[in-house]
Amino acid sequence: MRVACALLRHEARLLVSLALWLARRTHGVAPGARAFGYARGQGAMAFGLAFVCVIESVGMSVLLRDLPAVHHVVLVLDVYTVVIVVGLYAASVVRPHVLDADAGVLRIRRAVHADLRIPLERIASVRRELRTTHPPADGELDLAVGAQTSLTIELAEPVAHTALLGRRRAVRVVRCHADDADGLVRAITGARAARPGGV
Repeated sequence: MRVACALLRHEARLLVSLALWLARRTHGVAPGARAFGYARGQGAMAFGLAFVCVIESVGMSVLLRDLPAVHHVVLVLDVYTVVIVVGLYAASVVRPHVLDADAGVLRIRRAVHADLRIPLERIASVRRELRTTHPPADGELDLAVGAQTSLTIELAEPVAHTALLGRRRAVRVVRCHADDADGLVRAITGARAARPGGV
């Protein structure tokens, strides 16, 4: 039951993200906070996949034209698949990374799959680091986009990450992608230095 609820919440967030995208709004960016996107370059792939799904739907309609009940079920599933594919891209656009210097929090996200809040005082170091391989390691969270990360954040104290199905684990190293990785590094460094006792 818990897994089913988690999946339903995930689907609902995707649909909300799609609505926000159509309304050209973002999620979770407070006044005064800075947003850093990570979806640049994903649009062509997402809409290419959606187009393939549409072609598949047309093909199935032809194959199932003599089975109307089955055709209607498959059509609903195909339309839902297209909505989910576009929703995943929309979620990446409307849920950027957020640096809220006033609140002292860096929010690292990947669509609706991950949303990690890191207090600025727990960041030991941040650097631009392009990586295309991410072997699993204890205490590390890799949020790759297009199989790559461009930013590495090392923490002085671990933070808790909750996975999609509710599993929690402590992470000390976070790797993610940002379209403007250099700008995000500078912004984090400046926000940390501006805080009392900052470095």
